[in-house]
Amino acid sequence: MTRKRRRLTILLLCALGLGTATALTLTAFQDNLVFFRSPSDIAAEPPPPGRAFRLGGLVEEGSVTRGSTPEGRPSVAFRVTDGRSTVGVQYAGVLPDLFREGQGVVTLGQMGPGGVFMAREVLARHDENYMPPEVAEALRRSGHWNPASGTAPPAGGRPGA
Repeated sequence: MTRKRRRLTILLLCALGLGTATALTLTAFQDNLVFFRSPSDIAAEPPPPGRAFRLGGLVEEGSVTRGSTPEGRPSVAFRVTDGRSTVGVQYAGVLPDLFREGQGVVTLGQMGPGGVFMAREVLARHDENYMPPEVAEALRRSGHWNPASGTAPPAGGRPGA
């Protein structure tokens, strides 16, 4: 084998190894990717069963119901809306201090039976003017909020309702 041919063989083997490593890495990441969806996105195209994703929107006014699990852990049920669609959420655990009705929220979990989102994490980090970027974008796309108009809309109902 000539020197030139040996270099080409080594180069091809390195490229094959790099391609294999890249493919394996991307396959592993695909299982851990968590996509953001708004209630309108879920209504238009329901996610596959068992697939974890982030659901974001506004906590609908008057929708928060508190209780406890049989084990004694606090639980809460509420609805998340983007102005067009609404999704029910159930969460067992302690909510963040800043969680309240009418504010932006991002939850992590998966769809459960009956179209209820089973959250395993609830994120609410804001002051009175802050809204998670994903929620703001979803509301802007749905036509429920124009950022140029100022503060976020109330979460009590649909636009014009």
